[in-house]
Amino acid sequence: MGLEMKLSRSQRRDLIRIFLAGAFLLILGGLLLGGVLPSLWYVRLPLFLVPYALVGYAVWRKAMLNLAHGQLLDENFLMCIATVGALVLGEYPEAVFVMLFYKVGELFESVAVGKTRRSIAALMDIRPDEARVERDGAEVTLDPDEVQVGEILVIRPGEKVALDGVVVDGRSELNTLSLTGEAAPRSVEVGDEVLSGCVNLSGLLRLRVTKPFGESTVSKILELVENSALVKSKAENAVTKFAHWYTPLVVVGAVLLAVIPSILTGNWQRWLETALIFLVVSCPCALVISVPLSYFGGLGCASRHGVLVKGANRLETLADADTVVFDKTGTLTEGSFTVTAVYPTDAVTRAELLGLCAAAESNSNHPIARSLEAACASEGISVTSPSAVEEIPGRGLRAEVDERLLLVGNHALLEEAGIAAEPPQDVGTVIYVAADGRFLGSLVISDTVKADAKAAIDGLREAGVRSAVMLTGDREESAKAVAQALGIDAYRAELLPIDKVRCVEELLREKKGSLVFVGDGVNDAPVLARADVGIAMGALGSDAAIEAADVVLMDDQPTKIAAAIRISRFTKRIVLQNIVFALGIKALFLLLSVFGWTNMWAATFADVGVAVIAILNAMRTLGYRA
Repeated sequence: MGLEMKLSRSQRRDLIRIFLAGAFLLILGGLLLGGVLPSLWYVRLPLFLVPYALVGYAVWRKAMLNLAHGQLLDENFLMCIATVGALVLGEYPEAVFVMLFYKVGELFESVAVGKTRRSIAALMDIRPDEARVERDGAEVTLDPDEVQVGEILVIRPGEKVALDGVVVDGRSELNTLSLTGEAAPRSVEVGDEVLSGCVNLSGLLRLRVTKPFGESTVSKILELVENSALVKSKAENAVTKFAHWYTPLVVVGAVLLAVIPSILTGNWQRWLETALIFLVVSCPCALVISVPLSYFGGLGCASRHGVLVKGANRLETLADADTVVFDKTGTLTEGSFTVTAVYPTDAVTRAELLGLCAAAESNSNHPIARSLEAACASEGISVTSPSAVEEIPGRGLRAEVDERLLLVGNHALLEEAGIAAEPPQDVGTVIYVAADGRFLGSLVISDTVKADAKAAIDGLREAGVRSAVMLTGDREESAKAVAQALGIDAYRAELLPIDKVRCVEELLREKKGSLVFVGDGVNDAPVLARADVGIAMGALGSDAAIEAADVVLMDDQPTKIAAAIRISRFTKRIVLQNIVFALGIKALFLLLSVFGWTNMWAATFADVGVAVIAILNAMRTLGYRA
């Protein structure tokens, strides 16, 4: 019953025919062994044609359809020739068994491929069927394509999030497994961004839609997955070309094997049978099925880990990764400034220093100003609006707050005012604060390193990557601190986008394998396109970076880079194993058949057995745990 539930209607039909043909063959075999069945060919042939037709009908149908479309030499055609030859030679049981065993192998292949496709489909089952929207004071159910930006989505517990949006009401836990590969629920509340494809687990949520469905996360993922199956690897293209030339050569070889020795020896039956065995062994189905299935499974495995690879060729190139180049901000660091240290003098308290600095910067939209505002909010510090603010280019601000004249900026600003200030040792952007000509203290604002960045670099080394490099537009001291903290081999700081491209081109000339670039910003798009493999941060990365990249990390975790490389290398190993195994066994049995040291039964076992083993090996890619 369990098996039946997993089979399609056509597969169940094939299974019934196989059972009937097998039972009929067993009965005929028993009659032969018991001496009951007459030896007359016109009695035996019709009886053996019954099980032959049961399992051979579909094979003959495919062969004839391919013949009508100009595809003469495929495995179905070879199988038809081989079995007809066996029937002509009077080897009726062998002819039926060859066709029967071939159909068993074909059914197994169909089930294996179907299982792989269903596994990937289950992983990517994120497309919402409908969206519930508030319109004119009522809830209406629409197709996601009909929802407009700015409308309010209502998501009840257990429902999929149809479009990207921001929470305007409610609090809940989200299942992001289909997007990120992570099973841990993610908490969201008012103001948090929510990506389409997530599943609401608990509370009622109301979201304001920020992107139309065509530009939403779920649409981009589905497009990437659909397109990735169309892009073949070099190995797949090589196997396709190999099969294109291999099959005609094999047929020609079989004809020569049947004709030339028969003319020389006069033993036509012996050499015709040898040629038929040669044809059965030569079927290239093990390679034609297992190599694409390996890459298909590798792509599905990567998707399960929250890594979208845009095609088998990218997965193949990633397997040769030798140098990984990182952008810093938003890739190895969080990309958001935070106040990491406050150093007040004896003249003020920590809260007073933070409040004065935030007050001076309160009219600015700069990330530093927002980080000061966030720090004050988290500590419950009230911020007074300045009565006057004057910007000093390249230095900072002069502001009047609570009738005090403040200087807020860099060290040069205080030096020009003749105010002495001791710089802190912390790495980051230092803001000095003075009031009425007196130094009050300093604050350090920095971009914090991602929690898993160090583990990501260590994971790359374990995966066999030779060199990790960081390129950034940030200041030298900040870049040096991050590189030392993470164990980066080399770094370049204060780079413009064009400088990053130039650095990558230099590294491309020095590389031994593939060069991988990891970035997230709009300015990283040219470098992502220039690298052998470009990896973009998908959840928070820019649209331009995602479009230019070959690989997208859905949860922005740099540790997934090493996982993607391990998956790609495992997939490539499986492909090479299948190619060597299939060609080696076939070469051995082809040689044995030429010398007459094998028969049709063994040849069929060898051909279908090799295909089954190669397919089972290929399916290991889907279940690989990186």
